Amino acid sequence: MPVISPSLLAADFANLQRDIEMVNASEADWFHIDVMDGVFVPNISFGMPVIQAIAKHAQKPLDVHLMIVQPERYIEEFAKLGAEIITVHQEASIHLHRTLAQIKEAGCKAGVVLNPSTPVSVLEDVLADCYMVLLMSVNPGYGGQKFIPQTLEKVRKLKAMIQTKGLNTLIEIDGGVNQETGKQLVGAGADVLVAGSYVFGAENPEAKISGLKQL
Repeated sequence: MPVISPSLLAADFANLQRDIEMVNASEADWFHIDVMDGVFVPNISFGMPVIQAIAKHAQKPLDVHLMIVQPERYIEEFAKLGAEIITVHQEASIHLHRTLAQIKEAGCKAGVVLNPSTPVSVLEDVLADCYMVLLMSVNPGYGGQKFIPQTLEKVRKLKAMIQTKGLNTLIEIDGGVNQETGKQLVGAGADVLVAGSYVFGAENPEAKISGLKQL
């Protein structure tokens, strides 16, 4: 069964504790937290105090996705706030190998994120250092976007690369995930599904999470 990581970017910020407790009670595995700086992506999301508040109530691992420039400046702080997994964009990390080592030294699991236009071949020399690779299936910065179909072939290519190298690296997908696209992604080799609007915009979010978990 896939790992399900609901994206709190789509939660009701006025009722954030309620939504966190819903995820705690659900079949979800992680909390996905999108950190945006308004520079790397055209939006601003969670600051440090909000993440600290989330960590206080969350009973499942925090899967922190840094959509920020110079992510290496903030690794230790996110680790102290309670992040278990930290993923950084290949496009934003000039010294990617060093940043991955920094994440691990801070006591977290390290991952790399690729934008839709970035080929998986750029990971050739760092894949062995990655606990997880997050493939964006929409352009980062906003929730509720339509799934990019080419992502499926990208997942297959990355899965083949992981298997050829004899690794156990997880493949995570973020963007446009629902029951239909989720099924296609798991079939292509995805291990972790991030779902935001599909979960938090539903009348019964726990049922949506359960449906994804059964894929």
